[in-house]
Amino acid sequence: MAVVGALVAVTGIASGASASADPRPGLEYVNLGDSFSAGSGVSPIIPSQPLPCWQSGANFSHIVAAELGYRLTDVSCGGAKTDDFYRAQYPGTRPQLEALTPTTELVTLMIGGNNNDTFAGAMASCIGAMVLHPGAFDPCRAQYGNSLTAPILTKTYPALVTALHDIHAKSPRARVLIAGYPLLLPASGSCAPQMPIAEGDVGYLRDLQTTLNDAVKRAAEATDSTYVDMAQASEGRDGCKPVGQRLVEPMIFANQPVPVHPNADGERALANQVMAAIGQ
Repeated sequence: MAVVGALVAVTGIASGASASADPRPGLEYVNLGDSFSAGSGVSPIIPSQPLPCWQSGANFSHIVAAELGYRLTDVSCGGAKTDDFYRAQYPGTRPQLEALTPTTELVTLMIGGNNNDTFAGAMASCIGAMVLHPGAFDPCRAQYGNSLTAPILTKTYPALVTALHDIHAKSPRARVLIAGYPLLLPASGSCAPQMPIAEGDVGYLRDLQTTLNDAVKRAAEATDSTYVDMAQASEGRDGCKPVGQRLVEPMIFANQPVPVHPNADGERALANQVMAAIGQ
């Protein structure tokens, strides 16, 4: 997911199930999704992929495939929405679901944060609210209330369910793992200047992300897919934390060209949670 400027094996981490057998070395593996899945901003960028996708050779799917010996087809692309599973997102790309085959045995994905402009739109709205109401504690919450989270429940969740059903239909043998998003913000407290939003809106945006991750989890449960919980794995390692501790980069003073997205440590953490979920 593109956010502002580039603008996004342990018990209890993964939940859900799949009817297929456990993945094995050499299996056919497809990765789908948005910029969190693509590792946008993490070096090295794969030159054979369309440049706007900003797909990294060190994203979590490449780590998983390299360590477990899987045959990876990665069509993740920065800015992707669930609509881009069914249409060409950019010139030189195909609908992401076209990468799936009846013989695909493992599918991973991260998707939903760009639907309805959820992450980028909310961040921009809250920055704007702070600029218009300097000194206010939670101007974004006061101005927008539940209006930023409502589309997650009414539009994003059903779109996720449909997409996951369609993935299973195209690859009925595959285990399907959908990861939630690592935490961008702490539960409370100021995050300035790294994240230029009012102190009271830090928790407001954190609640929005929790709502999105819950929608992803419920969609996984509704479609016999496996949910990979990145909130627990990233607690205390959000974009407001120091270099070396954080798993995602802040908006200001980011150490990579795509801010508010997982860094290399974040993609490694994603890979670890995915491998834990598939029992490796």
